[in-house]
Amino acid sequence: MVAQGRGPDRPGVDDPGRGRRIGIDVGSVRIGIASSDPDGVLATPVETVPRSKIKGPDAPDVVRVAEIVAEYEAVEIVIGLPRTLRGERGSAVDAAERFGRSLHRRLGDVPIRMADERLTTVSASRALRDSGVRAKNQRSVIDQAAAVAILQGWLDERRAVSERAANNSGSTEVDE
Repeated sequence: MVAQGRGPDRPGVDDPGRGRRIGIDVGSVRIGIASSDPDGVLATPVETVPRSKIKGPDAPDVVRVAEIVAEYEAVEIVIGLPRTLRGERGSAVDAAERFGRSLHRRLGDVPIRMADERLTTVSASRALRDSGVRAKNQRSVIDQAAAVAILQGWLDERRAVSERAANNSGSTEVDE
């Protein structure tokens, strides 16, 4: 469930295990979507969904994202929480949380996480520009690239948490 006013989530004990994750960058005009492989190693772009003026679980943008979640059989959704550089809330945070709540009402059982996304759009824009994508052509993919950055950050942190837990468990593997 997406609670209003909470801070970013962290990967941890409530991890759903193996399976695809969907990363979402909620913008005021477009929503960038990314997905991971089933092992949660690599995030890749999926689609850019136009934002709808209609709000709630039956809004066209929420319906399309829910279709993508179902198509990819996602075990977890990671939505970027666009806080300011000082970590403060703004209208973009409220919009991301509202979208998350609408998506939760539409889907119900797929966990939705809010991940810190500061500077992901800036980083995605710079990476596209550095790779030779012209500014005019960036708009169609910038939101997907930001979603990739959000999801890849989550996957990397998830892997680090898992490795720390394995190292701290004191278990040893025996070669056969």
